[in-house]
Amino acid sequence: MVTIKDLSNICGVSVSTISKALNGQPDVNPETAESIRKIAHDLGYHPNSAARFLKTNRSYNIGVLFADQLKHEYFSLVLDSIREASQASGYDITFISNKIGSSEMSFLKHASYRNCDGVVIAQARFEDPQVVELATSELPTVVIDHVFSECPSIMSENVQSMEEILDYVSGMGHTRIAFIHGEERSAVTQKRLSGFYKACMGLGIKVPEEYILEAKYHSPKESGLATRSLLELREPPTCILYPDDYSYMGGFTEIEKHGLSVPKDISAVGYDGINLAEMFRPRLTTYRQNVEEIGRAAVHSLIAQIENPGEKLREMVIIRGSLLIGDSVRKIDE
Repeated sequence: MVTIKDLSNICGVSVSTISKALNGQPDVNPETAESIRKIAHDLGYHPNSAARFLKTNRSYNIGVLFADQLKHEYFSLVLDSIREASQASGYDITFISNKIGSSEMSFLKHASYRNCDGVVIAQARFEDPQVVELATSELPTVVIDHVFSECPSIMSENVQSMEEILDYVSGMGHTRIAFIHGEERSAVTQKRLSGFYKACMGLGIKVPEEYILEAKYHSPKESGLATRSLLELREPPTCILYPDDYSYMGGFTEIEKHGLSVPKDISAVGYDGINLAEMFRPRLTTYRQNVEEIGRAAVHSLIAQIENPGEKLREMVIIRGSLLIGDSVRKIDE
């Protein structure tokens, strides 16, 4: 393995100059620094992580908190984006939990135990005291799809996305539109409900109270039961909006159980734009969240905090997605 001392001998400069060049410090001639970095790259030099930690007081390790939803495609895509952005910036990632073997510790203590420079809270029960403790601590933290006043957050455009969906559905002639939303206490749901009602009001669409139902995100069973309730109404909706693409599977199954079909009898719209939606037949109309940009923005925001420790960032970054038109919404002729 090539050491920094080997590089010093090969390049004919001091170990101190090698270190400064590799760390991008300005007091090394730019041409010399570039030559050193090229030789280091060609020889496959990698700094010793323990030595680098002692020198910089950084581990170049980002903690990622996924409480329990990694099995769903949307969160897997977000994680993949976080991983790619972290690696491109020279950071590793470590999963944060509240257990190590049989021992329990808080999320914050685990992050400290792993020497994390900062943490991305990508999915969690945000009311959990341990999550609140982590988000409000001095450790640099970024939250995805939730708002804590103490740290930056990365949010999808949940209001305008619902407006785009409603514009499209109403443009297809639908006025009896139901919305099965996720858990009402979440910031995401509150934004989507706001966008839904705002759009309906602007379009002059009246929404019966029984057309608005709650089901857990990524729960086909709960969305299936909610769909059953909608189909059994005296005047059922002609179109149902689902909390996410995965939950739509439960609704689709329930529609078929009633001897109906999508979109001939009931139209449907999903949310997230996961790859699975492309495989449904008919192909699901859905709103695709920009998971690549969500993960990238979270990492860049976190690294900005890590590398500027004197600044406490509290920004909110809104990431827009796009409506993917499939075949699940029928055109209603006037």
